[in-house]
Amino acid sequence: MLDTQALRARPEEFAKLLQRRRFRLDTETLSALDAERKRVQSEVQELQQRRNRLSREIGWLKAGGGNIRKPRTEVETVGGRLRELEEARRRAETRWREWLLQLPNLPHASVPEGADSAANVEQRNWGKPPEFAFAPRDHVALGEALGLTDFDAAARIAGARFVVLRGAVARLHRALGQFMLDLHVREHGYQEINAPCLVAAHSLQGTGQLPRFESDLFPAGPAHYLSPTAEVPVTNLVRESILDAEELPCKYVCHSPCFRSEAGSYGKDTRGMIRQHQFEKVELVQIVRPEDSYAALEELTGHAEAVLQRLELPYRVVSLCGGDLGFAAAKTYDLEVWLPGQQRYREISSCSNCEAFQARRMRARWRNPEKGKPEPVHTLNGSGVAVGRALVAVLENGQEEDGGIRLPEALRPYLDGWERIPPPTVRRQKNKGRKKEK
Repeated sequence: MLDTQALRARPEEFAKLLQRRRFRLDTETLSALDAERKRVQSEVQELQQRRNRLSREIGWLKAGGGNIRKPRTEVETVGGRLRELEEARRRAETRWREWLLQLPNLPHASVPEGADSAANVEQRNWGKPPEFAFAPRDHVALGEALGLTDFDAAARIAGARFVVLRGAVARLHRALGQFMLDLHVREHGYQEINAPCLVAAHSLQGTGQLPRFESDLFPAGPAHYLSPTAEVPVTNLVRESILDAEELPCKYVCHSPCFRSEAGSYGKDTRGMIRQHQFEKVELVQIVRPEDSYAALEELTGHAEAVLQRLELPYRVVSLCGGDLGFAAAKTYDLEVWLPGQQRYREISSCSNCEAFQARRMRARWRNPEKGKPEPVHTLNGSGVAVGRALVAVLENGQEEDGGIRLPEALRPYLDGWERIPPPTVRRQKNKGRKKEK
């Protein structure tokens, strides 16, 4: 949520900043809602003062033996009107808050100008896309040839945009998640979190998914939703709390399943594992002092990059332009990994500084020792990284002409030292040998 005091004081400045992300701030609605809220509040205060005066008058009359019928009747009338106004104030405050919750975060001054992803700016790249002496295949063809990814079985079980992983590929998927957790905990100083996969509406509102993006969520009964990202439960760990300065920064990592309806993405990435309803992600969250948040963004992005470097995956880092920023983000770096099967870079992680936007919605604060009073913390999050997309990248970048998959050295301790997934012919021969032995 935006700083409401600053928004009321400088609406035109906010409108100009939000225009950078192609969002039109309705200043007329802002003025009308705020005026109505103030009008009701002012009338409530006037009537409360009047009731207090009448109560004192009744006290004086009682002490002097006077007639209190008239002021008592007036107190009852004022009380009835106050009850009406209290309800009107509640409705006005609700309308004001609901409108505020639809406003995205302000972009940081360093965010590039632009309307969409075409204007994103590459900051740096790492590694060279591999060159093959054969036509590289995508992960769908590779997995099907190995007999270890099964989209048809998943469709029979759950419908489109799911996958069943088998054998060595399922184990590779598990190894990727374990490797990322160990890296972030042991080397980057994060505390591992195991969080609920069901989240309440107020938690989604706190991080910005509700009310604006309800269509992208899976409801799970009247009170919960399936979590679309571990950012939601993990960031809400500091909800409605006041942290001491010594507790910051908080650095959390969580490996979890994520569930998204992908509303509005029909026809996009329907082939394979790039955009699914269920996937796994290792999420990084930092809660920091406001003055430290942009240094923390660079650090968090570097932690996600370390994953791709250890996995020997070529990638680039791009700074998102104003028109491509996520709702809650003030600034975002996307990490895009090279996929030989598509001959292009694809997003595998988004690392964002939300500044105080989420903290205001969650009432997450810290006690600033210099000011002596609570103020909002800054929150950051990023994928460290998406496990399914990392699997896709490992399969495609490690593919060999015979259909086998060369595995990154960093994963071998998690795979009993495997250096590769053998090609389909070798696998079939092994399976035949097992059958004969039986």
